[in-house]
Amino acid sequence: MSSSQQRLQGRAAVWAGVRGRCPNCGQGRLFAGWLKVQPRCEACGFALKDIETGDGAATFIMQITGATVGMAAVAFNLAVQPPLWLNLVIWLPLVVLVSGGLMRPGKGLMTALNMLRTRKDG
Repeated sequence: MSSSQQRLQGRAAVWAGVRGRCPNCGQGRLFAGWLKVQPRCEACGFALKDIETGDGAATFIMQITGATVGMAAVAFNLAVQPPLWLNLVIWLPLVVLVSGGLMRPGKGLMTALNMLRTRKDG
C-alpha cells in the first residue's frame, strides 16, 4: 500500500485489530501464530513488528477474567456450597477458556491502539 492510499483510522483500525487483521489496512493477517504478531502485513507491507504492546493485553485479560470468574465462583459457593473438587472442575477450565478466548482480541486491540498513538506522535 503506498502512502497515498487510504489508511484505517480510529474505530476502523481498532476493530480490525480486534478481529486479528492489520490495523493499518484491515486486510492482512495480524498474527503469525496464536499471539505472535506478523513482522509485516502481507497486504500493505506495514511493519507490524515495530508496534510494541508489552504485557498490556495480558494484564487487562487477567484482571477481567479474575474479576468475572472470581465473583461468579464466590456467588456460586455462597449459594450452593459445593465440594472442593466441583469448584476445581468448574472454575479452572473456565479461567483457561475465558482468558484464552480474550487474549488474541486483546492483543489485537492493544496493537491497534499503539499503532494509532505512534502514528499521531510521529
